Amino acid sequence: MRISGGVLKGRTVQVPPGTIRPSMDRMRESVFGALGDLSGASFLDIFSGTGIIALEAASRGAGYVEAVENDDRKRATLIANVVISPVRIHCHFMAAELYVKRAKRSFDYIFCDPPFPYRFKWQLVAGIAASALVRDGTLILLQRPREDFFDGDIAFIRKLTPREFGRSVVEFLRVDKTPA
Repeated sequence: MRISGGVLKGRTVQVPPGTIRPSMDRMRESVFGALGDLSGASFLDIFSGTGIIALEAASRGAGYVEAVENDDRKRATLIANVVISPVRIHCHFMAAELYVKRAKRSFDYIFCDPPFPYRFKWQLVAGIAASALVRDGTLILLQRPREDFFDGDIAFIRKLTPREFGRSVVEFLRVDKTPA
């Protein structure tokens, strides 16, 4: 798997043994193209896996990056991969839900790519939107399977145009805490 853009473009990252669903190159290029310049931005990668999304953000200029992963089988790979980053990637090894509850720092961008069988995607998004991880204007990106659609409303979340990639969809969700 290769980093698709920025100062690390073309660098390869390790992939842990076993089952993993790495983010497609085309998806990463499209998503980061839509985000534009990340210079100095803060970026959080939840369900980080190999760390490829955190590395893409750092490669494109994000000034502060964190990665959260709970799977112990991916720990060594994530640590080995983030050492190539031009900025330090702060790694946390814990459940996403626990990380969200303990959060004290807010981010400009939050990328959340839970395993496709994970049933609590939308509850996690609601928890993120109500947490200290966000401020007005934070953009949450949720990668989900096409069939895991949610048509309801989440407090403080404004849905933007999603992007589709085969069986995957990346939801673009803007935090809007300004009173109407």
